[in-house]
Amino acid sequence: MKKWSVWLTMIAGVMFLAPAAFAQQAGEVVSGNGRGLLGLAVGLGMGIAAFGCGLGQGRIAGSACEGIARNPGAAGPIRASMILGLVFVETLVLFTLAMIALKV
Repeated sequence: MKKWSVWLTMIAGVMFLAPAAFAQQAGEVVSGNGRGLLGLAVGLGMGIAAFGCGLGQGRIAGSACEGIARNPGAAGPIRASMILGLVFVETLVLFTLAMIALKV
């Protein structure tokens, strides 16, 4: 329970502070075209996506191995479901990569 409260507090803090951090006057020009900040944002975004993907894929594979160990007769359907789940998780990271490629 404490872990969830820490995560929710952190997420709420980021959500409340992000608009103020990225606020900018309408007529202001960022020196250097803002490429440095864009690179930082791209790296941070891809890192978060890859971290989440790694955690998700690890849980999917671990649960599938546990299910196959408990019921070896159901290995085929479990494996098919696992591969489908891995595809969905990996697709989210590829979408993030595509959005980053379009932005840079």
